[in-house]
Amino acid sequence: MKIILATQNQGKLKEFQQLSKGMDFEFFSIPEELEEMPEETGETFKENALIKAKYVSEYFQMPALADDSGLEVDSLNGNPGVYSARYSSSGSDLDNCKKLLNNMIGVAKENRTARFKCCLLGFNEGKTVFAEGTLEGEIAEEFKGERGFGYDPIFLVPKYNLHLAEMEKEEKNKISHRSKAFEAVKDMLPSLIN
Repeated sequence: MKIILATQNQGKLKEFQQLSKGMDFEFFSIPEELEEMPEETGETFKENALIKAKYVSEYFQMPALADDSGLEVDSLNGNPGVYSARYSSSGSDLDNCKKLLNNMIGVAKENRTARFKCCLLGFNEGKTVFAEGTLEGEIAEEFKGERGFGYDPIFLVPKYNLHLAEMEKEEKNKISHRSKAFEAVKDMLPSLIN
């Protein structure tokens, strides 16, 4: 089953290809001919995922899967949330992380709880499937690790006492918010074309 991922993020594409190894899914990212995506005006991850999946599915006339995910920090009232990818003015991973750490200066260790949240929504010809996954952790005070992308270098997983960016891809994929959401949605995806 060919599914177009409603993303141009190569990190996400690689993750989905890894997660779906051995399954009958072939994921690929948006071709460059689609110069711009619709504005993400939703107030929730699910609303934004629907905007992206519907647009891409209708544009390419095939099933699309959109991932809208982000980081919710409790001491920042759930922010950056849906604005995770565009939290800083540049929107780069490094600047987003720096802004977040800056906004948490003086926040005690016990108040640094956070979670990655992922909403996966598949869309084709008006049919939708949907699932969510979360990964609980806390915001560290410094960068660690060379792997991963986004906020991985500053996200600490207490159970392993490691930052996400320090974990091997296979380990991360076992516990990540995206893998949990994918695990929940994968059996529903074929219903998009039946």
